[in-house]
Amino acid sequence: MDYIKAFITGGAICIIGQILIDKTNLTPARILVCFVTAGVILTALGIYEPIVEFGGAGATVPLPGFGYALAKGAIKGVKESGVLGAFTGGVTATAGGITAAIVFGYLAAVLFDPKEKG
Repeated sequence: MDYIKAFITGGAICIIGQILIDKTNLTPARILVCFVTAGVILTALGIYEPIVEFGGAGATVPLPGFGYALAKGAIKGVKESGVLGAFTGGVTATAGGITAAIVFGYLAAVLFDPKEKG
């Protein structure tokens, strides 16, 4: 059942993204920023936590999940280090994901022959 919940949650997020691509003039980069920002805002309002509890990886892996991780890290950082933790907590909480993205992006660039669109 967990797999189905994750599929439904992640699929709903993807549907929202596809609707934004099809029905608006927003660029993919702006949609990315909107999703991350929405994850932060929904976490701050206490709305994203129930979504994560329901959808598991379906809610934490997509872009709003990155915003969720940033917000949770910032909240934890503030509790541990005060105001400075608001700046360091989010980066600390997401360091593993950021590192993985850089390493795998580099490996993909080394292993494959990138070409320009055109």
